[in-house]
Amino acid sequence: MSNNLLVIANETVEGAALVEAVRFRARSRDAAVLVVAPALNTRLRHFMSDSDGAHAAAEQRLEGCLARLAAAGVRADGYVGDADPLLAIEDALSTFPAEEIVVGTHPEERSNWLARDLVRRARVRFRMPVFHVVVDLAAHREYVAA
Repeated sequence: MSNNLLVIANETVEGAALVEAVRFRARSRDAAVLVVAPALNTRLRHFMSDSDGAHAAAEQRLEGCLARLAAAGVRADGYVGDADPLLAIEDALSTFPAEEIVVGTHPEERSNWLARDLVRRARVRFRMPVFHVVVDLAAHREYVAA
């Protein structure tokens, strides 16, 4: 049985709460970690097939997250994934057999992922534990939702 932990987050990869939650979960069971940062884009840019800026921004945030995880003693790898977080999770699970998924989101009032019920939909679709971490970088408030 694997001890793999899949992390799906974009802007929230910069939050200390996400890094700490992943550190605790990964180190307590010596888990391998894969961080997937969906390349979020505006509808207009997506329609125009202009995703370079979104990909570059996600890549930059991902590199910072991987460095923070390494500094916390967590072995992790990562890549920029599909803009749709459910598809990004599905793609990752096709090659990375995770036991648990960690989803990092903005607070409810600013989260498109929560507005689209991502956490519940991921739990139903992938039938594995989904751990939710809320990162509010603007207000410097971060917490574990469940």
